Amino acid sequence: MTTAAKPNGKPRVNTSASTRRGQEAPILVCGGAGFLGSHLCARLLREGKRVICLDNFCTSDEAVVEPFSSEPGFKLVRADVAEIEESSFERVSAIYNLACAASPIHYQKAPLDTLFTSVHGMDRLLRLARRCNARIFQASTSEIYGHPTIHPQVESYWGHVNTMGPRACYDEGKRCAETLCYIYHDQYAVPVRVGRIFNTYGPGMRMSDGRVVINFIVQALAGEPLTVYGDGQQTRSFCYVDDLIDAITRMMAVSLDGVGPINIGNPVEITVLELAQRILRLTGSRSSIVVQPLPQDDPPRRKPDISLAARLLDWTPSTDLDTGLTRTIEDVERRLERQDAALIAAVGRARAASATRRVGIAGTAL
Repeated sequence: MTTAAKPNGKPRVNTSASTRRGQEAPILVCGGAGFLGSHLCARLLREGKRVICLDNFCTSDEAVVEPFSSEPGFKLVRADVAEIEESSFERVSAIYNLACAASPIHYQKAPLDTLFTSVHGMDRLLRLARRCNARIFQASTSEIYGHPTIHPQVESYWGHVNTMGPRACYDEGKRCAETLCYIYHDQYAVPVRVGRIFNTYGPGMRMSDGRVVINFIVQALAGEPLTVYGDGQQTRSFCYVDDLIDAITRMMAVSLDGVGPINIGNPVEITVLELAQRILRLTGSRSSIVVQPLPQDDPPRRKPDISLAARLLDWTPSTDLDTGLTRTIEDVERRLERQDAALIAAVGRARAASATRRVGIAGTAL
């Protein structure tokens, strides 16, 4: 499989030669160098699938997918999903769309790019899916529910979202992407799968994402205070990455009526403060916990109702939180031993922030 330039300068991905030999067309994974995307690429390659990983690396690192470069069925394409043309691809057998910054620290820096990635990117991929008659998975989000007025959150709940807040570029972009999925399914019978993903964690998390699990682990291993926002009583439900990838691939494998959506996550609810305390215990760290003001529109509660996933996909998460956290901690420790530059820099930032707190500029110790 080769990547060539079209006359207009946009990449053209040629899959025709191998398809003519009778092989199944490759699977397109957009955002394939991200946290979830790289785990998905690894899973598909292990299953003997051919994979096109598309990423613009705005929030990811090419080194993450470098281990796949020796795989004969792997192809890396550097492109922005919001700018690709469906005619750039000869044929694909399935599409997974995980292309969008998922952390507030990133998507709030480039709100228009975030919005257009979800809207324009989804539209272009749906056009491609229609042309190839390929199933397409859209990685939606629990942020669809905003500040929920029901608990736990079920798929029939329409949500309570601030359209004018700092998180709106992500929340509303994902909501519009779901609408596009519905339209293409309703008007053109495109086989769409929509998974509403709740908090996910595991080995390979990027330090720059600002996700709470990796932040706490690095702070604990550095011996620095763990930063909790608000009073720490806001809740999250954390799903181990292997379980989540299993749910996604099951969604694409089974026959479903309609678009969905289907909640994907772990229904075990925990407060952020309890998470910090658990990570301190698992790392053996003697770090303290400090609190800072809660960011605007930070959701107070998150817990998925996954009864639909259990019924339609025969899926429930199997990895308990302690096991998943232990594996993630061990991964961070191995990366530190290998002198992972991003992790070492993060440890330095944690120590610098800790020094600032100790002189009384910010934070309250618990």
